[in-house]
Amino acid sequence: MPGDDGDAARIAQDARRALDICNACRYCDGYCAVFRALRSRRELSAADLSFLSNLCHNCRACYHACQYAPPHPFDVNIPKSLSLVRQRTYSDHAWPALPGGRVRHTARFAMAVTLSMVAVLSVPALLWLPPEQVLGRHSGAGAFYRVLPWGLIAGLAGLTLLWSLLAIGFSVAAFWRSMGPAPAGAATGPALRDALWDIASLRNLGGGGAGCNDRDDRFSQARRRFHHALSYGFALCFAATAVATIYDHVLGWQAPYPVFSLPVLLGSLGGAGMMAGTAGLAWLKRRADPGPVAAELQGADLALLAQLFLIAASGFALLALRETAAMGPLLLIHLGIVLGFFATLPCGKFLHAPFRAAALLRWALERREQRRKEPPPP
Repeated sequence: MPGDDGDAARIAQDARRALDICNACRYCDGYCAVFRALRSRRELSAADLSFLSNLCHNCRACYHACQYAPPHPFDVNIPKSLSLVRQRTYSDHAWPALPGGRVRHTARFAMAVTLSMVAVLSVPALLWLPPEQVLGRHSGAGAFYRVLPWGLIAGLAGLTLLWSLLAIGFSVAAFWRSMGPAPAGAATGPALRDALWDIASLRNLGGGGAGCNDRDDRFSQARRRFHHALSYGFALCFAATAVATIYDHVLGWQAPYPVFSLPVLLGSLGGAGMMAGTAGLAWLKRRADPGPVAAELQGADLALLAQLFLIAASGFALLALRETAAMGPLLLIHLGIVLGFFATLPCGKFLHAPFRAAALLRWALERREQRRKEPPPP
């Protein structure tokens, strides 16, 4: 795209300038992993910017604490600067690269793919399948598969997800290389344990310890809690799918399952967590102080939240109406939304999760290496 390389250079230059000021000031040293990792870096390379931008959790505490933030002439805005660099890392390392070497992560694209998947499933089914198959009442074991065969459902979902996971794997591998050589002397096992704890606890969404500045300069744990609700809700839905797979292929029990069965209970708890988390995060974004926000990236964030909310909401609708004539259309809609989500995983805001996990692992390796090199106490 014209001007794309110039934009990348400008974004990197602005982030490097702001971080150089932070390195001289050191007021925010205890706020998060970004500032602790910054201590050991003097000349910030492109690899450093790639690493630090994805290590940032965008808690915004540093923005409200900074004496050089706007309207100061230095115009230091670390959350916004690192958000823009972080977005570049998604585009630069996405696989497969589109013409021009860029992938555009936009809300319009994500929602268009999702709606297209719903249409691709629903329109042919309504036009070509017998009305009693799509619009009839089905109940008992295997009811879903009387609308669409199990092989078609599993095949479409499985192939789409496997392709996306492959693409994400290549993207994360490219991103890992972009951060430069990993510390050679650090113990990988303990570092991986540290990184997993950082991921599971979202410790870096604690700002200076009191929480994020979600809406203004007041501290709050709301963003961290909504993230936890979404993340663990998503994990419970995955667990529900895994248990249902065992029920079907090992025990021979076909869906749909009773309301108080393990897959339905796990899926219901997970869906409730996803809906609460996505709605809460969207609410915080709508009410956030616009100062530290990169407004041009908000659409992709909201598109991911919308996809996850719609997956959970359509799942609940399917659960509530599965013994009515609405079951067939709702199954097609739910499956289409899930396929749209799977298809956009490698080229949407979801990439922030594996990229941030990789940055946290790199930071855990650095911490272990620093401790190893420290002289023993006298």
